[in-house]
Amino acid sequence: MQRRASAYNGYTIEATDGYVGTVSDILFEDDNWKLRWFVIDTGPWLATRKILIHPSALERPDIAQRAFPVALTKAKIEKSPEIRTDAPVSRQMDSRLSDYYGFAPTWGGGFYGGTELAFGGGAMSDGPGWQNRAPSEAGDPHLRSLVEVIGYHIRALDGNVGHLEDFVVDDETWKIDYALVDTKNWGFGHHVLVSPAEIEAVDWGDRCFRLNLTRYKIKSSPSWQEPT
Repeated sequence: MQRRASAYNGYTIEATDGYVGTVSDILFEDDNWKLRWFVIDTGPWLATRKILIHPSALERPDIAQRAFPVALTKAKIEKSPEIRTDAPVSRQMDSRLSDYYGFAPTWGGGFYGGTELAFGGGAMSDGPGWQNRAPSEAGDPHLRSLVEVIGYHIRALDGNVGHLEDFVVDDETWKIDYALVDTKNWGFGHHVLVSPAEIEAVDWGDRCFRLNLTRYKIKSSPSWQEPT
């Protein structure tokens, strides 16, 4: 089902043996428009620590309870490599987490019934292999925060047209299907859906998405209907 990505912020994360925390952000890739990590605030369980959980570990979301069952134990999560949420998630950390949880750093297809993921029952290893890699400080230039980009300006070929209200994601593939653009401040008065394929560039310094579309084309895009 397609839903706003930000709707998952605040969802409870339930391990196989109890409460873990809540979703506080989502990291996505701006080159293939796929969700890569859910950022979990584990307070008060692990005090102020935040962890990353890969979408392949998530069961189907419980919309009514605003909860994600997770195919991990609390012990497994607690022993995961430390991350710093005040710095970019480096390729090195991406590899460490992938090694620890037992799935490929790059993954395709849907999780539910998919065959391209290494994650699954018995697939994870508690071995220290991730500790043996050389350190790297380089951040992944394509890994971005959902909390950060909401509100970015949307710039058409002929001028500004609105701002990014949200992304619309598929909860089976965890792909970003659409950018949800709020055009009301530009006199168009509604939210429209734009394919990520039309995003020509992201200007992180100017906080804007540049689209290969005219303002008229964006204004004429399909409207978003909230799921019931």
